Formats: sequence, C-alpha cells, structure tokens
Amino acid sequence: MSDTTDTAAPKAAPVATPGAPQDPAPPAAAVQPGLLDRALDNLRTRWREIAASARGAVGAPPRTHLPKEDAERLKEQIEACLESRGGEVSARARAAQLGRTYLALDPQGRRNFLVMLARDFDVDRDAVMDAMATFQAAADPVARGHAERALRRALEPPRLRLLTQFNALPEGVKFLVDLRAELMEMARGEPLLQALEDDLKNLLRAWFDVGFLEMHRITWDSPASLLEKLIKYEAVHEISGWQDLKDRLDSDRRCFAFFHPRMPNEPLIFVEVALVQGMSDNVQALLDPSAPVCDPKSADSAIFYSISNAQSGLAGISFGNFLIKRVVDGLATEFPNIKYYATLSPIPGFRRWFERTLDRDGDAVLTNPEAEHIAERLAALEQADDEDGGGGGGATEGGVGAEETPLLARALSRPDWFEDEELQKRLRGPLMRLCVHYLTTAQAPARRSERGGNAPARALDPVAHFHLTNGARMERLNWLADRSTKGLKQACGMMINYRYRLGEIDANHEAYTGEGRIITSSAVRSLGKAGG
Repeated sequence: MSDTTDTAAPKAAPVATPGAPQDPAPPAAAVQPGLLDRALDNLRTRWREIAASARGAVGAPPRTHLPKEDAERLKEQIEACLESRGGEVSARARAAQLGRTYLALDPQGRRNFLVMLARDFDVDRDAVMDAMATFQAAADPVARGHAERALRRALEPPRLRLLTQFNALPEGVKFLVDLRAELMEMARGEPLLQALEDDLKNLLRAWFDVGFLEMHRITWDSPASLLEKLIKYEAVHEISGWQDLKDRLDSDRRCFAFFHPRMPNEPLIFVEVALVQGMSDNVQALLDPSAPVCDPKSADSAIFYSISNAQSGLAGISFGNFLIKRVVDGLATEFPNIKYYATLSPIPGFRRWFERTLDRDGDAVLTNPEAEHIAERLAALEQADDEDGGGGGGATEGGVGAEETPLLARALSRPDWFEDEELQKRLRGPLMRLCVHYLTTAQAPARRSERGGNAPARALDPVAHFHLTNGARMERLNWLADRSTKGLKQACGMMINYRYRLGEIDANHEAYTGEGRIITSSAVRSLGKAGG
C-alpha cells in the first residue's frame, strides 16, 4: 500500500505489460504511448521462439473469443503440459504456447480460458476423499507420514502446477503478476474464479517473500525505460514530465525501489524521499520546482512523501513496511545528522467518511460558537455573491435549499472556500477535529479471514493503517497542506505526518497490530478535542 499504499494500488494493466496497487495517475505526457505495446510484443516474440520447439503442440490458433470447441482443444494442451509429455523442454514450450494463446485472446476469450482453468483443473475431490481414508486408516507413523504426503499432493489443484511452469519462462513471473491483476477484476462475485485467484495469490506470496527482494536506489542515471515506469506508476503525486522527474531525483532527494530477481526491470514498490530542514507541512512547497536545492548533509529530516505500489497483481502481498525500514537504515548510515523520519501523507478516505457523517448528523458535528462563526461568514459571502449577480455555487446557489444544507457542506461547496482567508480560518478547527476523529476512531470492516475471530480493530483510512502497522505514530495534522484538486477532494487539503521514531517503532507496531491501539502525539490529541 499504499503512501502505499500512501501506497495506492494501480489499476489493472494488460497482462504481461508493465502493471499499473491505491490508483496511479494516468501516464504523463512524457510517457510514450507505445510503452505497454513494446513490452507486450517483446514477450510474445520471446515466447514464440520457445513455443516453436514444441513438436506437435501447436495446432490452429483458437479464435479470440475462445468458443467451447476451441476451449476443448486448449484443455488438451493443458493436460499435455501437466503430464510433461516429451520431457521438461517440451512442457516448457507448451507453457509458452499457452501463454501466447492467452495473450492473443480478447476479454471474453480470456474469461473463458480462466473459467476453464478454474473449473476443469481444480482439486480432484474423489482423490482427496481416498487420500483421507488412507490417512485415517494408517496404523503406524511411517504409514501415516506417507499418507499425509499423499493427502497434501491430492489437495494441490493441477492448475497450480500449470501456473508454476511459467516461472521458468522469460518474463513468466511478470505474466503471472499481470494475470492476477486481470483475474482480480473478473473474480468479483465469482466464487469459481475467486478460488483460482486465491491459488495464484498464495503462489505469488511465496515467490515474493521479502527475503528474495532487492532494494536499489533509482537516480537520473538509471535506464530511461525504468525512469519511464516511475512516471507511469507514481500513484500519489503525479509526475508531470521529465523535468519534474529530474527534480525528484536531485541531490536532496532519494528514490528507492524493491525489485524481484525474476522481474529485474520492474519496480514492485518505490518510495520518494526529500531531505529537508524540519518536518514538511506542505506538499506544494516540497515539490516546488523553483525551490533551491538543499545540501543533503545539512538536512535534519527525511520526509517520505510518496509510496507507490507499481504492480496491481501483487495487491495484498505486503512488503512496503520492509522497504521503509531498509530505507531508514540506509539513510541513517549515509546521513547521521537526520533526526526525524516522517511522512507527508494524504488522507484518502476522509472526505467520503465526512460526507456520510454530515448526511447523518448535520450541524450537530459543530459546537454552537463554531456554527455561529461559519454561518456569519457564509452570510456575508452569499450576500456579496447576490450583489455581484453571481452565485456561490453548489447546493446553495441562489439561496435555494441553503437552510436545509449543513453549514460545512455549504461552505465546502464554494469552489474558492480555501482562498477566503476568513472562511478557511473558521473551518480549520472543526474540520481538523473531525479529521482526527476519522483517523483515530473510524474502523474498517473485518476482512474475510478475521470474521468471527478476535482480530484487533483496523483504521478505516488505508494510508493510516499502512503506517500504523509499520510502527509509526500520528505526529501532526497539517491544514491546507495540499491545495491540488485531488488533495481538496480527498481530505479538504489536509495531510498528516506519520513519524518513525527508531526506538519506538516495535512498540508502536505491537500496540496497533496486537491491541488496535493508535499511538498519537499530544498535538494530534489536542486537535481531537471540541473547540469553542
């Protein structure tokens, strides 16, 4: 996640192309539109050469929508793969041919392929029952050991063995990562496909264990193809072009990413860091291209301002926490003067929660003095609108419905509310108090694996959950720290610093993951108290 998961998961990308996990920005103008096509064509070419060595494996190519008769022929090829007819080389070639076949199918054909794989290559339940009976009848430890291993083999669906064969192909792991990204979209509400997606997720989780991952720093001297992918995958603050990217890789900036040995040219997750004086409270100032470059050796703070998951097919497989810890360790060695390790993070779920709360509670979320002060300023602004012959916009235009609309909704419906010094000053207290309430008390519904258990509560905000799980504490809430359209839409412009205090990370992690307890600074706690 996202910040991983502020890490946001990118949208599903075409299989075997650079995947796009919390929703990446569209590719900037600097990204060539052929990036995905080049990767896809390269994969097809490499697999064609392997598939050509399969004697008798390739018949007439199936039609792109994969009708039933074509699916039956494909089923025979899958069975041949699983039986390893002709030896390992032939099985590898057949796997390559199957991969090329899948890539050539249209969306309906791909769905038909995956349904066939999920339905016809699932666990043989009769074999499982026989293996269970043998296990229960085993009379001695040796026999029980043999029976247990046989039962374990019977519980492994044949489709899992097929998917494993792709690991041996060039770009095969990337193919499976992108395949899962497509499968996740198709599997919603489809138990048959959900079971296949679970199998693939467990396979990838084993392959992408953090012990296999390599952390590398990305610089302006890194390959252009890799830099191009940073622009595409950035999920928190859109990179506007090559100059913007160059600024983010300057001497007072750092960018680190995790890579997998089987996907050496594809970042899995990357973090962008600014080396600055003091804890940053405004992202526009942090990313200002006209700001002078600082001497990193004079910095006392490392600010993690963007954490982006680059592969949507790895959603739910967490390694962002390990990346942050490795980056902190590396920076502490390189820059011993750094005292503060903190994020400048978005609060992506606040506005949705806030609007639901207003619909339910209306002006009851305000104290009487707050309501009076906001109403007073709104009346002055709406009067000025009427005198100018314009409208304040939104639900209150022309005064219609103004009395029924909650005061905060009326204020935020004004497109320029944050530019009116007096109005935003009166909104600051109640909005920050509500935001602290959201961050510290709003809980996510229990996941499937936690239902019925005693799992601790999880923060509703995904970015908060990510950093709290990693051992950070909520350090400071920043007013109008992101005035971009996205920042205003997500959290009324507010952002938060999560601080990683090296001596407290483990204790904070245990408090949150073990007890559901959120560690906050005194400054955050004071904001959560009602104003007057």
